[in-house]
Amino acid sequence: MQFAHDPETGRIVVIEINPRASRSSALASKATGFPIALISAMLAAGLDLDEIPYWQDTGLHKYRPTGDYVVVKFPRWAFEKFEGAVDKLGTQMRAVGEVMSIGKNYKEAFQKAVRSLEIGRSGLGFAKDFNELPLEEIMHMLVEPTSERQFLMYEALRKGASVKELYELTYIKEWFIEQMLELVKEEEEILKYKNGILPVELLKKAKTNGFADKYLAFLLDKKEDDIREMREAAGIEAKWEPVPVSGVEDAVYYYSTYNDIEDTPAEGNAKKVMILGGGPNRIGQGIEFDYCCVHAAFALRDAGYRTVMVNCNPETVSTDYDTSDILYFEPLTVEDVLNIYKKERPIGAIVQFGGQTPLNIARELSEQGVKILGTSIDTIDLAEDRELFRDITEKMDIPMPESGMAHNIEEAKAVAGRIGYPVMARPSFVLGGRGMEIVHDETMLVQYINRSTEITKDKPVLIDKFIDNAIEAEADALSDGESVFIPAIMEHIELAGIHSGDSACVIPSISIGRAQLEKISEYTEKIARELGVVGLINIQYAISGDDVYVLEANPRASRTVPLVSKVCDLSMARKATEIMMRREENGKGIIEQLRPLVFSHYGVKEAVFPFNMFHEVDPLLGPEMRSTGEVLGMADSFGLAFFKAQESTQSPLPLTGTVFISANDKDKPEMLKAAKRYAELGFDILATKGTCEYLLKNGIRAMSVKKLHEGRPNVLDSIANKEISMIINTPVGKKSQYDDSYIRKAAIKNRIPYITTTAAAIASAKGIAGFKESCAGGYKVKSLQEYHKG
Repeated sequence: MQFAHDPETGRIVVIEINPRASRSSALASKATGFPIALISAMLAAGLDLDEIPYWQDTGLHKYRPTGDYVVVKFPRWAFEKFEGAVDKLGTQMRAVGEVMSIGKNYKEAFQKAVRSLEIGRSGLGFAKDFNELPLEEIMHMLVEPTSERQFLMYEALRKGASVKELYELTYIKEWFIEQMLELVKEEEEILKYKNGILPVELLKKAKTNGFADKYLAFLLDKKEDDIREMREAAGIEAKWEPVPVSGVEDAVYYYSTYNDIEDTPAEGNAKKVMILGGGPNRIGQGIEFDYCCVHAAFALRDAGYRTVMVNCNPETVSTDYDTSDILYFEPLTVEDVLNIYKKERPIGAIVQFGGQTPLNIARELSEQGVKILGTSIDTIDLAEDRELFRDITEKMDIPMPESGMAHNIEEAKAVAGRIGYPVMARPSFVLGGRGMEIVHDETMLVQYINRSTEITKDKPVLIDKFIDNAIEAEADALSDGESVFIPAIMEHIELAGIHSGDSACVIPSISIGRAQLEKISEYTEKIARELGVVGLINIQYAISGDDVYVLEANPRASRTVPLVSKVCDLSMARKATEIMMRREENGKGIIEQLRPLVFSHYGVKEAVFPFNMFHEVDPLLGPEMRSTGEVLGMADSFGLAFFKAQESTQSPLPLTGTVFISANDKDKPEMLKAAKRYAELGFDILATKGTCEYLLKNGIRAMSVKKLHEGRPNVLDSIANKEISMIINTPVGKKSQYDDSYIRKAAIKNRIPYITTTAAAIASAKGIAGFKESCAGGYKVKSLQEYHKG
């Protein structure tokens, strides 16, 4: 139930009631130690509260929440991923994830939440350029709520804004603003000792209020190691308090605090392995990495190890009390992880399952004495260094697209001129595919370089040859450093240029030739062995004609691991964990036990996008990832699997009606194949003038409709009148005078299935045909277990 409280009158009103689990149910469970879903299932099965055991009393009806701590949830946004998106918070949810932190007081918990967000900030102050703005401008920016509001308030208080002024502007309760003001005053006191020695009492106070070592190092212009040494020399160490799980005897999880409490000792001398989780869900990193961490924990438990899980995401299974043996609800930073490592003394830490989050701190952890299990940090860093990785592929005679580095506009022009347009440009200093763009000519290149303001001598732009009309493929593999096993090669349905996380894809491949598949297998084995990978590796390829090019290699878990595992009936995260631990014991043999897979079914992954939350954004796909999740459709034919995947995204393909088509000149030959198939399936075709003329010329019946600038009635009128069942609109490579984005935005607003690539248009036609054929033959559903029988 959601409530509103009027602070002036004290009146409380009910906003809405949801008689089900809600988004906040997971948060409430993790915050209180009360397993809401578990108890709800028992109640649904017919038990009453007084019949459910409660270890502290006679029954759960006697439960009362206890615990002397504070929990803070902080949402994670991704406005930077959506060009044209307005950073404004309101009644429409726009967060893509969240973090939860626990502290002994509000200030400690709040600051722990900030450093859990994975946004490159370890404290509230000096975010972006806010500290350099005049107070008047900051106050103007605070009028409307945005994702930066808390950070703006912090700087407003630093510049003299009063608690009352901020309350009247934001209506955030004065108590919260007063707490923030106390942090600001404390930070200003700390800043007086910049380049000097911070008094121990001030350091201790800062730690009890949640100031991170890294943030204090920034304020004092020192290294984080210096602050750690100073803190440890003064005896200022984190302590640990348990959160008991209600209704489960002796089940607890832990949070850290620098406040005075009775410390909880480490558990015994059993062999322990630490697993670093993925932090908050965000675009590019979601529950697929949590899946890997959870299966790693299960594999370790079965192998006789005690597992120590570290994560700060309340939405995940890894933060359930019974997934691991010891759970720490903590930020994934060097300081917080080191504190746990020093306390628990595990034999090592697994960093390759949590996505980019643990990899960002793995090098520092290793330098501080943390043993990294599986693939070495040097190997992971090498694969992310484009120049070093290219040297390795050249040595093995494995082709990569031509590329170069540029530190300024002139160098960029020279590199692009040498390798030829179109090119793929990306910042070398940003991981995870952010900032990537396909550049078609020199004008676009100059615009891209001018936007990339962070380019310096140490942070060049990478420019790769973009292989137009290439098929993309991925191989996920297991390796013990010598033997390599590839369960499947996944074919992307979208052509090269669409981020792998946004492209629909299929296992097994449906159109890649046998010779190319054999090359992919050969290259994958060579690279895994050369890098000495122990565990998982994902390699992405582009196929142009008979040529196969390596695009990138990631010697860690990728977002496709759960997909491959479920389609292939092989728990890759579990096997990778077993390989790592067997290698730790100087043994091998696991990969030799695996046998090549024979497929009698197809698995199609489709991405799920949040464009319905961003009506102002053009829903075009490109090299910048924008999807927030994915679904899997399985069937005995590709067409039906694709149809089921689309239906699972809650944007089902139509079986009858009118298909609107508008294609750029380059795409018209391929679009002709799709249009012909839609006509054969009984659809009427509506097309813009140029596309309609092309279809008619090639024998496809079609009706013409006007674009917005051509008068009325136009395509928007047809959309509004519910005359269109599906929209296919492929954009031109460069922005034209009359942009078609309004068509794609109208599709989202009116909940009409829309397609922006020719590959997806053809696949959708196959999907509709596959569904109709299955219905004619008697539609049957099969469980996952049935697909994998035999």
